Amino acid sequence: MSASLAPNYRYVCQLDGVEAPVYTYRLIHTYPHDPNAYTQGLIFRQNALYESTGLRGQSSLRQTILETGEITQRIEIPQPYFAEGLTELGGKLYQLTWQEQTGYIYDLKSFQETGTFSYPTEGWGLTEDGRRLIMSDGSERLYILDPATLQAIASLSVQDERGPVYRINELEYIEGEIWANIYQTACIARIDPQTGQVLGWIDITGLHDPVDHPGAEVPNGIAYDPIGKRIFVTGKWWDSLYEIKVIPLENSHP
Repeated sequence: MSASLAPNYRYVCQLDGVEAPVYTYRLIHTYPHDPNAYTQGLIFRQNALYESTGLRGQSSLRQTILETGEITQRIEIPQPYFAEGLTELGGKLYQLTWQEQTGYIYDLKSFQETGTFSYPTEGWGLTEDGRRLIMSDGSERLYILDPATLQAIASLSVQDERGPVYRINELEYIEGEIWANIYQTACIARIDPQTGQVLGWIDITGLHDPVDHPGAEVPNGIAYDPIGKRIFVTGKWWDSLYEIKVIPLENSHP
């Protein structure tokens, strides 16, 4: 994906004077993950992971077993499409593409394609709040989509004390908040879905060190199990998926 919407933009989770609380993580469990998966979207439904992987000629939609990483369903997304964000609402999977301004709709169980939709921006991340879809396009904006028409009915500008937060990427709706990977950083923003204000930052630095995992790229992929209250994170070409517990930074130990 391109960073053209905010060139030379780098974000730091922790800066002096930042009012939003900063969190870190405690590692709970490590699961296998396909190191050939260029993760763009990730969700947890019915005790399985669903993942959208990107790159032209390598894009896919897949269902995997959490504990083993085994792929139990998979369809390939044809060129020239570059798959992006993924979510589920009402038994339907919604998958974005990056620059093709095209989204796909599938049946959750069968993976049968049931429709398409379009949008005027790039497609990056996608989640849902139980009623509506929420989409990012790499800028500081989030778009609220009506699932009946799949048209934007509202938008939010994401801000913290320093101003707009750019490069909002993969999304997950967790306990009334929108969580977002910030592209090319180890920062996860916790966003108020009503105002766009950043409520806090989660710094996952060190979770998957590229020195120890050659070929791995940036963090991208947040999934939530609302029944077990479990949080899963992974990244592009990561060979592991991690269950983490989010804790305040001051409670962390070296």
